[in-house]
Amino acid sequence: MATQMRTMLEVMKSTLREEMLRDPKVVYMGECVVGSAMGMTNGLYEEFGPNRVIETGLVENTMVAAGIGLAERGYRPIIDPMMADFLTPAYAAMTIAGKNRFMHGGKMTLPMVILTTMGGYLGLGAEHSGCPEAQVMHMPGLKLVVPSSIEDARGLLMTAIRDNNPVVYYFHKRLMREKQEIAEHGEPIPFGVADIKREGTDVTVVATAYQVKLCLDVAARLAEKGISVEVVDPRTLVPLDIATIVKSVKKTNRVLVVDEDFITCGPGGEIAMQIMEHAFDWLDQPIKRIGTKGWVPATSVDRFVLPQPQEIADAITALVGAERVLVDIKTGK
Repeated sequence: MATQMRTMLEVMKSTLREEMLRDPKVVYMGECVVGSAMGMTNGLYEEFGPNRVIETGLVENTMVAAGIGLAERGYRPIIDPMMADFLTPAYAAMTIAGKNRFMHGGKMTLPMVILTTMGGYLGLGAEHSGCPEAQVMHMPGLKLVVPSSIEDARGLLMTAIRDNNPVVYYFHKRLMREKQEIAEHGEPIPFGVADIKREGTDVTVVATAYQVKLCLDVAARLAEKGISVEVVDPRTLVPLDIATIVKSVKKTNRVLVVDEDFITCGPGGEIAMQIMEHAFDWLDQPIKRIGTKGWVPATSVDRFVLPQPQEIADAITALVGAERVLVDIKTGK
C-alpha cells in the first residue's frame, strides 16, 4: 500500500476536497475560508466556486443557523468559525441544531459539521486558545470529535461529513503541522470507538487531542525507568467509548485522565466519574485528573495554566509509587 509523509492540515484539506467531489451537496462556509487563514481551504474556492465555498464574515450564530437551514434542505454544510473560542455567540444556534431531530419526532435529518481549531500552547492569547469541549457535551444531540492523530483526523472527518446528525469537530492547533507516514487513501472511522495508542500494564492514561501526544511522549520517557503506561484515546467525547476505557482500567488498576478543557466541570471529571461508576472495585488508587487550571490561557501564563508534561509524569509516578522522573518535553512554539 502506498504511503506518504503528510501533515494533519494537508490530510484534512485533501479529505475535504475528496468529500466535496464525492457529494455535490457538501458545502463549506465560514470565516476566512476563501483567503484560508489556516491554509486548510487553499484552492477549494477556485475549484468549487462561490456556491460551495462561502465566505460568511464574523457572524458565528448566523453561519450555524444558516447551516441548519441548508441541512434541512438536503445539503451537507461544513461550518468553520476558524477557532472554537469564536463559537460562544453561536451556542443558541448549536443548541437548536442538537434538538432539531427530537423536535421533529426523528423525521428530519440534520447532516452538518461544525469544524474548527482549538487549543493553546502557541501563545495566541486568551481569545484564541480555548478547548470548549464541555459546553458541547452539555448540548444534547450534538456529537463531539477530538482527533489526536493524522489518520484519525482523516477517518473521523469522513464519518462526520457523512453523518446525518450534527457533529462538532475540534482539531488541535498544535497538531496541524505534525507529520505522519500514512496510507494514500483512508477509510471512515466509526464514532464511539476509542483507540489504545500505547499498551501498558501499570497505569491507564485517558487523554484527548494534543494531550495524547504529550502523554505518549511522557510514557516513552517513563518506560526507560520501567514504568509501563497505557494511553487510551477516546477519539470522540460524544459518543464516549467508556467500555474500552474501563477494560484498560481493570487491567492496570490505576488511572489518570488528561484533558485540555478546564478541570472544573470538564470532560476529565465526566470520564473519571464514569470510571468510578463502572470500575470502582478495580481501582488500587484514587483517580487523578489533569486539566486547564481555573484561569484563561494567555501568552504569559500558558505554562502555569495548561497541562504540562512534568505534571503528567508526576501524576503517573505518584499513582504507581515510583520516584519522581524528570522529563524534558517542550510544549510551546
